[in-house]
Amino acid sequence: MTMSRRTFLSASAAALSAAATPVRARPLIALPDDIVERDGATITAISTPSPVVAMTFDDGPHPSLTPRLLDLLAARNLRATFYLIGNRVVQYPAIARRIAAEGHEIGNHSWSHPFLDGYSDGAVIREIDRTTDAIYQITGRPPVTFRPPYGAFNRRQRLMLHAARSMPTVLWSVDPQDWRRPGASVVADRILGHSSSGSIILSHDIHSGTIDAMPRALDGLTGRGLRFATMSQMLGWPTWQNRNFRRVIQAAS
Repeated sequence: MTMSRRTFLSASAAALSAAATPVRARPLIALPDDIVERDGATITAISTPSPVVAMTFDDGPHPSLTPRLLDLLAARNLRATFYLIGNRVVQYPAIARRIAAEGHEIGNHSWSHPFLDGYSDGAVIREIDRTTDAIYQITGRPPVTFRPPYGAFNRRQRLMLHAARSMPTVLWSVDPQDWRRPGASVVADRILGHSSSGSIILSHDIHSGTIDAMPRALDGLTGRGLRFATMSQMLGWPTWQNRNFRRVIQAAS
């Protein structure tokens, strides 16, 4: 079950009935605090002289908002990367197929959107493999990068996933905190104010305010001379639509 981004309650029913000592809650979305330089398993931004950014959208597909977003991107001939939740992919397969058909890239965002840093390696791989299989069955292409829900994925896990599945963990360098729902103008301002060449921009196509922010954000970045690339393009890989996926699947098995 997908956890709400508005609240995270970990107390049991028994604890709720008792006088509990206040516990500091973890941030809902945050970069891990164990990122090191030159770690090929972890990507937060791309060092590039080219004026390109990666616009990424998490937590879809959404039945109405994702199609709205796709219309906005199509009208501007822009490409993005969508980190999809596996159980939503099977719920909305037509939207997942449309994302792929319109030249965007699909990444893996786990099956059920849990805090994976508390999972065993086997449970992590099952969450990721189940999602990869769903995306492959529906689009004909498996995802080649992973984004952990909430950013909750420690360095040992990132290295494990990279070794086991040749799949880097893609985080972000720009977080407009749209998941807090501050309003479209604030989301657009934060994206425009913090993005530069090589930025990976985090956003969520499950919030109407995010979609409302996109015209000004996208047009503003374009007006500054920035171009948009998918994660595979940012990494210098073949585009997701043109990659030799037979080889990728064999390497991951």
